[in-house]
Amino acid sequence: MVSKKVENALNAQVAKEAMSSQVYLAMASWAEVQGLEGVAAFLYRHSDEERAHMLKLMRYINERGGHSEVPALAKPPKMMKGIAEVFTGILKQEVEVSNEINAIVDLCLKEKDYTTHNFMQWYVAEQIEEERMARHVLDKLKMIGDDKAGLYLFDRDLQSGGPGGGGTPS
Repeated sequence: MVSKKVENALNAQVAKEAMSSQVYLAMASWAEVQGLEGVAAFLYRHSDEERAHMLKLMRYINERGGHSEVPALAKPPKMMKGIAEVFTGILKQEVEVSNEINAIVDLCLKEKDYTTHNFMQWYVAEQIEEERMARHVLDKLKMIGDDKAGLYLFDRDLQSGGPGGGGTPS
C-alpha cells in the first residue's frame, strides 16, 4: 500500500505530466500554424507520450491502494517567439520534471517504499532520454542558425520520425 505522502507526491506528478502534455500540444498547434509540419508532428507525438506517462502514474497509484486524481490544468501559452524558444522551453521543462522525479525517488527511500522506488526507476531513465532529446534538438537548431534550407530539412527530418525512427533528428 502506498503511503499518503507518496500518493500525494505521485498525484502532484500526475498533474505535471498532464501539464507537460498540454504544453507540448500548444506548441504543436503553434508549429502547425507556422507551416512547420514536421515539428508539429514531433510535438504531437510528445504530447501523447506525456499523457501516457500521466496514465501510467494514475494506474500505479490506484493499483497500490491510493486514489489518483484528474488534475485541473492552466491554459498553456498560445504563441511562441520561434522554434528555438519552443525547444529551449522543452529542455527547461524536462529538467524541472527530472528534478521532481528525483524528489519522489528520494521520498520513496525516506518512506521505505521500495516498490514505488522500483517503479519510479522507469521515470528516471525516461527523463534522461527526454533531456537528451531536447539538448540534441537544440544543438541541431544552433547548427542551422538562420539557414532556411536547414530549417526545411530539419522540419522534414522530424516529420518522418527522424533517421533513428524515434522522432529525434540525428
